[in-house]
Amino acid sequence: MEPENPLLEAYVRALCPSPRPRIAFLGTASGDRPELLAAFHRAFPADVYEASVITLFRREIADLRGFVRGQDIVYVGGGNTLNLLAIWRAHGLATILREAWEAGVILAGVSAGALCWFEGGVTDSWGPPLAPLRDGLGLLGGTFCPHYRNEPGRVEAFTHAIAQGLPGGYAADDGAALHFQGGALHAVVTSRPEARAFRVDGGAEGAVSRELPTHFLGSR
Repeated sequence: MEPENPLLEAYVRALCPSPRPRIAFLGTASGDRPELLAAFHRAFPADVYEASVITLFRREIADLRGFVRGQDIVYVGGGNTLNLLAIWRAHGLATILREAWEAGVILAGVSAGALCWFEGGVTDSWGPPLAPLRDGLGLLGGTFCPHYRNEPGRVEAFTHAIAQGLPGGYAADDGAALHFQGGALHAVVTSRPEARAFRVDGGAEGAVSRELPTHFLGSR
């Protein structure tokens, strides 16, 4: 999302001890759009990464399990979360990604590529207005809302859904990233000084939001 500000990509890179990490991009949520595949290669250049893409609209990898398990990092792009989940499940990739995560592969992503790891959240996958999603992969407990204070209506939609019974969870502004180790939140890091993340839970009088401590990765 920030071609001129690679702080979050550098943070993900630093999590991997390999001198030239193997990283694969899943652009399923955007229909494997060629311009996003090209943007991925610009963000993760060949002199630093052994970068590849996994396309499912025109599938070219027969052994998905072996290919994914052979990566150090899997990075998921944004787009339509509903379509992403349906296509992954049709190809058996939902199970493969869980196995890879349990084996220590780093999983990362933006927008739909962040929401997908949780039990659910709110999404515009069905078109406006935003609506609850309840069948995410569930690698991480609870729910998630990306673009929290950056897109109109997201704060209201997420807090309303939680007040109405959607499990509590996390929300992040653009430029904020939640770093989980196993199933526990380890840190919140940001590529923008103003970006924030929040924990949102149901309360007696509706949803209760709590700002989380953040660490800005740049220099002020």
